[in-house]
Amino acid sequence: MLNTENSILLVIDIQERLVGMLQKDIIVEKSCALANAARVLGLDIIATEQYPKGLGSTIPLLKDAMGERAKYIEKTSFSALNEIGFEDILKATGKKHVIICGIEAHICVYQTAMDLISKGYEVSLVADASASRNKFEFKSGVELMRQKGVNITCVEIVLFELLKSAKNPNFKEVQALIK
Repeated sequence: MLNTENSILLVIDIQERLVGMLQKDIIVEKSCALANAARVLGLDIIATEQYPKGLGSTIPLLKDAMGERAKYIEKTSFSALNEIGFEDILKATGKKHVIICGIEAHICVYQTAMDLISKGYEVSLVADASASRNKFEFKSGVELMRQKGVNITCVEIVLFELLKSAKNPNFKEVQALIK
């Protein structure tokens, strides 16, 4: 199960132009709830931005949800691990379980998840806070990640695993994010 002591949140490329290409913007609602909960529970948060000059920066609602402690990495590689500095930031957290969400599930999220697994990290994909422009590509990417050892989950499972109990001092604040 997930826990706050060994988990970080990695948000992949939830940027203005990429979100604009999606058929639904449910990813905004779900990723903001996930990021808010991660911030409230004290998780380290890393966000990537794929070529922000062309695709825009992380959407403002999500930036607000992640808070000031979030670390940002600009990238042009599809896998975040191929960017200079990313692995150093990840290692500095000391965490071995990466909760990942983002766009596009079958490209940047997939390649990052595969590289994380190859480096010995445990990876959980938050599928309802991830997307691709095409449903078939999304489903293919998720299925391939599942086959290669990524845990497929959703926002509510993640939040309640991290909380562990209704006695958690942050329970009401986190629960309010999904009501």
